[in-house]
Amino acid sequence: MASNTGTESTNGSSSSKEAEKPPPIEPIRLPTAEEIRGQDIWNNCAVRSVVSGVMGGGLGLFMGMFLGALDNPIMQDEMTGRQQFIYTAKQMGRRSWSSAKAFAIMGLVFSAAECVVEKARAKHDMTNTVVAGCVTGGTLSAKGGPKAACAGCAGFAAFSVLIEKFLDRHD
Repeated sequence: MASNTGTESTNGSSSSKEAEKPPPIEPIRLPTAEEIRGQDIWNNCAVRSVVSGVMGGGLGLFMGMFLGALDNPIMQDEMTGRQQFIYTAKQMGRRSWSSAKAFAIMGLVFSAAECVVEKARAKHDMTNTVVAGCVTGGTLSAKGGPKAACAGCAGFAAFSVLIEKFLDRHD
């Protein structure tokens, strides 16, 4: 029994030494040629802008469908169920197309501006977001004149900063 106790104490001490040992350091894995090519493609501002525009258009499409479904006809009491359905379907189509265009342009302009500014400054920080937001807001509201463009610039830049702070993308 005494020898049995000695064995247990040596096993106990060896397991505590193993627990204290740090895990082995894994070697650095270099990216493959395909991964490098993929990064090069994604770092192209045109590709990034088009992808953002398409994704923005998709988001706008679904938002338009959802918001269009919530529209109630003015003469809802006088319409049959079929007429209400047709009215709602048309509203969903109109809203979807309108929202898809707006969000596609918004995504394309913002992404292009941010990418160009980031490449020109060779930095990834909040200034890029502010400039891209200003360019996007000014572009979207330019039809309303210079005052509207300035208000759009300031508003979209502030909104972009809030979103960046919320997502906490920059260190």
